[in-house]
Amino acid sequence: MRDASPQTTYLKDYTVPDYLIHKVALHFVLDEERTEVTARLTLSRNPASLSMSAALVLAGENLTLQRIILNDGEELVAADYVQAADSLTIYNVPQQQPFVLTIENTINPKINTALEGLYLSNGMLCTQCEAEGFRKITYFLDRPDVMATFTTTLVGDKSRYPVLLSNGNKIAHGELEANRHWVTWEDPFTKPCYLFALVAGQLECIEDHFTTQSGRDISLQIFVEPQDVDKCAHAMQSLQNAMRWDEEVYGCEYDLDLYMIVAVSHFNMGAMENKGLNVFNTKFVLARPDTATDSDYEHIEGVIAHEYFHNWTGNRITCRDWFQLSLKEGFTVFRDQEFTGDRTSKAVKRIEDVTMLRTRQFAEDAGPLAHPIRPEAYIEINNFYTVTIYEKGAEVVRMLHTLLGAERFRKGSDLYFARHDGQAVTCEDFVKAMEAANGVGLVQFRRWYSQAGTPVLTVSRRYDSQAQTLTLSISQECPPTPGQAVKEPLHIPVKVGLIYPDGTIAPCQLQGSADSAEEVILALTEAAQDFVFTGLSSEPAVSVLRGFSAPVKLVMERSLTELAFLLSHDSDTFNRWEAGQQLIGQAITGLIADVQNNRELRLDPIIIEAFRQVLAQPWEDLSYFSLLLSLPSETYLAEQMPVIDVVAIHTAREFVKLTLAEQLQNALQTLYLNNHRDESGCFDAGAIGRRRIKNTCLNYLCALDDPALKNWAHQQFKTAKNMTDQMAALTVMVNNPHYARRQCLAEFYQQWQHEALVIDKWFALQAASPAPDTFATVQALMAHPAFDLGTPNRIRALIGAFSQANPLHFHAANGQGYQFLADQIIALNTLNPQVASRMISALTSWRRYDAGRQALMTAQLERIMSTEAISKDVYEIASKSLA
Repeated sequence: MRDASPQTTYLKDYTVPDYLIHKVALHFVLDEERTEVTARLTLSRNPASLSMSAALVLAGENLTLQRIILNDGEELVAADYVQAADSLTIYNVPQQQPFVLTIENTINPKINTALEGLYLSNGMLCTQCEAEGFRKITYFLDRPDVMATFTTTLVGDKSRYPVLLSNGNKIAHGELEANRHWVTWEDPFTKPCYLFALVAGQLECIEDHFTTQSGRDISLQIFVEPQDVDKCAHAMQSLQNAMRWDEEVYGCEYDLDLYMIVAVSHFNMGAMENKGLNVFNTKFVLARPDTATDSDYEHIEGVIAHEYFHNWTGNRITCRDWFQLSLKEGFTVFRDQEFTGDRTSKAVKRIEDVTMLRTRQFAEDAGPLAHPIRPEAYIEINNFYTVTIYEKGAEVVRMLHTLLGAERFRKGSDLYFARHDGQAVTCEDFVKAMEAANGVGLVQFRRWYSQAGTPVLTVSRRYDSQAQTLTLSISQECPPTPGQAVKEPLHIPVKVGLIYPDGTIAPCQLQGSADSAEEVILALTEAAQDFVFTGLSSEPAVSVLRGFSAPVKLVMERSLTELAFLLSHDSDTFNRWEAGQQLIGQAITGLIADVQNNRELRLDPIIIEAFRQVLAQPWEDLSYFSLLLSLPSETYLAEQMPVIDVVAIHTAREFVKLTLAEQLQNALQTLYLNNHRDESGCFDAGAIGRRRIKNTCLNYLCALDDPALKNWAHQQFKTAKNMTDQMAALTVMVNNPHYARRQCLAEFYQQWQHEALVIDKWFALQAASPAPDTFATVQALMAHPAFDLGTPNRIRALIGAFSQANPLHFHAANGQGYQFLADQIIALNTLNPQVASRMISALTSWRRYDAGRQALMTAQLERIMSTEAISKDVYEIASKSLA
């Protein structure tokens, strides 16, 4: 049975630690089944603690305690301490002066399938300590506000563990008898234990260097398994790019002499920023043109940058407690987004980020798991590594950047780094630095940290031709969320531009101001406000929320004609794309109603003409061009419906796609042929853009029942020399009726069966297919020799792709998709609770569906809740979903 009452941790209950740890000396004797750990801790009573208890309480789980020694003296006896399942309480420790505590314990990495603490991955020993994994290595004050310097000595068999890595700089090494060796690492910077890392195994090293702006030479090393040595060049270049960008944009220079990355195949997350020794999922390191797509290359660069940027926004300055998680993650996501935009296409990057926010985070904000970016409570902290903490957190930082401007934001970040280097701080400290550096007040803005939910902005306009004024009336409302029935008005930056009917830019001059500009940032701080623009000779079209200047839903009546005009003339790249999405979205919404009422489907000619005009224009940024031609996803369309109808959404969207392909066939064919060339190994913006636009055209063309066009896909699959083109061709064959579908799937597997990351793509593609036999295919793939329930990447590729990227089949009316997912969550519950809890998300939005599906989904959630020995991770998500 599950624990009767899993404990909830509340922000309001935070107190400082009773004890501090100043120095940590760790000694590991490594073994797959019995690793010996000796932790020598230098501690003292925390003078800031108000507790009167003399006991020292350390966290620890799944540890076999050997002995405890106080101050290098006598070994403690049973009467001196109490050992519980998750803690070690030691009585009568010194109160007036520092003391040394030496703890010896053993752990078994081989049975650690949860992949927290020290575990085994393909014969390699590695760690994951964020958020609370260090307590599975040794007894410790496992909380981020306890910061210490670490020295780590690793002892291991030279044949099994020729490479021994930990945080910091290598300061000593040597040989031992019985074919063993040892290495000692020293990290001179204080850090919380969640940033500790250890890796030992048979690894190859790729090495390069980086010279900092102050002239220091930094050694850069990437460690991978021997077969992956030829897939590291892009990761190394990405690291160097990130280091240079951080110096130029934020003035942040790397501090150690060595920076290491290790690629691990079994990993719950994307990567981990452990000080000086980043542990990465192989997915975000390994790339070769024939095994990784253009998107893979961009994601690798972005994730490597993200973890590197954490060196200052997360490591040098860390979180006081886990409620402040967005302090480091939101700021660092914003930084990696800006980095990727500078490296690729700012327009495309912004659109991709907002698309993910609106399809995933807005859904989270609207459901039972809604929480502020600084939560008030949690049962299991691993469940709060969410899109709200990360992506909405980044949007809150972006709003500060928008309100202050780049120069003033940099002044604020400089002060933040100077004030808090070496400290564990709060979100409040970050905002205070922005205020102090710029002499501004952000009291109301702080509500973004404490209020959950997505605000809805309602905009209306009124043009006075005699006064030549335009009045924008904007109101804000945030719907109730769990635990927050009433919301206060937020401080929302609304970026606006105006466009005259001839397509020229209209001046933005607010009443009472002498300043005029091409766009203006309106500060919405009340429930409703009017903003009056003057000096307008004719009524302009209004471009609202430019660049998606705030994470809100916009409600504004617009005709198809006006949206088509904005698609042709808006100078803001985001809003130009958004106009196209709204245009096609309105059309699909009408077609959904037609499907539901068995009416004949017909696409408004204005849609076809708008797309024809986009196709006729010259575009320098072909990646952006491809987004302008792309339809809204079924997930996004579902978010616009009060009651989601997956079948009607799919039918309507496919009809639009087919109609556009029929009406624009010649232009699409010409565009495909003009951009179809072999540029394998080329990753400049032009080559990536040509692949993207070509493959967008192929996706449309293969919707047509034309054997010649279907042969284009087959030929591209057979002749492709890069993974982008091969996967694009295979995707259209799998997602549309195609004569070579099964043959090409078999050939693809045969070609790439020894490349795990490529086979993940093979699993995910089939799981997300709208083909009628998809569910049977997914069931068969569960029994495939290449499927492994112990590998998180493989779980996400098959189970995750089916439940989260295939709404048509996962939400089958008979409930088979729901039962399948619940079966896998129950199987994963004890194997890997973190991954199990993340799989539940597909069931949490059950209230958005019809009564029949609601009943089927809640039945599976209740079944999950009744699981024997249910984990805290799974219990929290399932119980909140049903609440």
